Amino acid sequence: MQPTRPTDRRPVRISKPGRATHRQIPFPRRLIATVAALALALLGLGVGLAAPASAQSSAHAQTQPARSSNPAAAASSTTATASTTSADSATGPLPFGCNAATSPGVMHCLGYTAKARGTRHGASSRAGYQTTGTSTSSGYTPAQLRSAYNLTASGSSTETVAIVDAYNDPNAASDLAVYRSAYGLPACTAATGCFKQESETGSTTSLPSTDYGWSEEESLDLDMVSAICPGCHILLVEAASANESDLDTAENTAAATSGVVAISNSWGGSESSSETTDDAAFNHSGIAITASSGDSGYGVIWPAASPYVTAVGGTSLSTASNARGWTESVWSTSSTEGTGSGCSAYETQPSWQKSLNLPAGCSNRIVADVSAVADPATGVAVYDTANSCGTSSWCDLLISLGLVTGADGWVQVGGTSAASPIIASVYALANNTSSITYGSYPYSHTADLNDVTSGSTSTCTPAYLCTAEPGYDGPTGLGTPNGTGGF
Repeated sequence: MQPTRPTDRRPVRISKPGRATHRQIPFPRRLIATVAALALALLGLGVGLAAPASAQSSAHAQTQPARSSNPAAAASSTTATASTTSADSATGPLPFGCNAATSPGVMHCLGYTAKARGTRHGASSRAGYQTTGTSTSSGYTPAQLRSAYNLTASGSSTETVAIVDAYNDPNAASDLAVYRSAYGLPACTAATGCFKQESETGSTTSLPSTDYGWSEEESLDLDMVSAICPGCHILLVEAASANESDLDTAENTAAATSGVVAISNSWGGSESSSETTDDAAFNHSGIAITASSGDSGYGVIWPAASPYVTAVGGTSLSTASNARGWTESVWSTSSTEGTGSGCSAYETQPSWQKSLNLPAGCSNRIVADVSAVADPATGVAVYDTANSCGTSSWCDLLISLGLVTGADGWVQVGGTSAASPIIASVYALANNTSSITYGSYPYSHTADLNDVTSGSTSTCTPAYLCTAEPGYDGPTGLGTPNGTGGF
């Protein structure tokens, strides 16, 4: 018997590949929205405007139902109900331009930009979204992340962390250089062989078309690898589109590259009956492959559901006056914004999950395995300058209002898109991937993880699929890194 899927899912928008995300709101409406938001800000009402669907998805956006789940999975348990913690849809984070639910076979990224804050972490929101902060005011820094997860090693040039995303980020190398320089991290450039950016076929000269939403995602991924494993080499493989077939090709290209010990995938899509065949792209012995668990709350996406990957959930991370100095809980902004988790409709439960002897209610693969920070409100600092309007103050205003896709400098971001490259980089630091079997290693090394025991994304049966508990639970898995011993 499998648990039911939530019935209150948000509408699905199609983001068709093949063109950069340039289309914006028609000018008169955009101007009216801008003037209105400015007036409200001047009046001190603290109102921000969320971007319409047309501004966040591709130029061909439309609405279409998601694929149906396994009938067997829909026949049992209870329907998930809403759980709201820090914000609602009116004041919550802004999805990246590539973070729109898609049609079957088309994947979407899983990142968010935080609301602008008067001061860092916890102050009242003001109008708009952050666009140009600083390296010390825009989210957690590498030193803070390494402190939170008790990471002391720096990694080695013999270890390469690969990132697989869709479309081209034209500023990837230059933005990466700024991020690393700001925090005193060693330079990582193509000239030194530390950084390589290539297409799904391995070409460094014929890259895909640009998409500013996916560029945000790529900047986030590159920066998180730099933060966690500053001594590692980085390979960025850009698929020609967000089509699953192109991303699968990119995955295989990354896995075939000498020196790659871990691959991060900060994207996903709805489950389908064909996924058990598609899993082959993630079956690579000796390489740790991570996948974000999703950002829509309770529910499962693929490839996080694949038994060949380590599915990575998301937490809210804050400083604390305890021995660790930090505390974490399940990330849940609203019923439709929070870490993904649940019971796969199609994937067989791997032996390492069966060994947990969890309460009855899910006999298939359970998401997630482990977790890391993902809440945009307690998010990470990222440097990204790829956008469709330039570097002017007018452009910054449009970005802050959610009317233009991209960023123009330092931003605070989150989503399980941040958690996946963090965990992939911890695997690289551990330098143990040649001896691990898919995502099994943390299950026999739970003493080296921070158990997350508070928070939920929904109400479900069995409860552990959507609610944090001592030991294993769906939203945070076995917990977050406490050093590299769990990986």
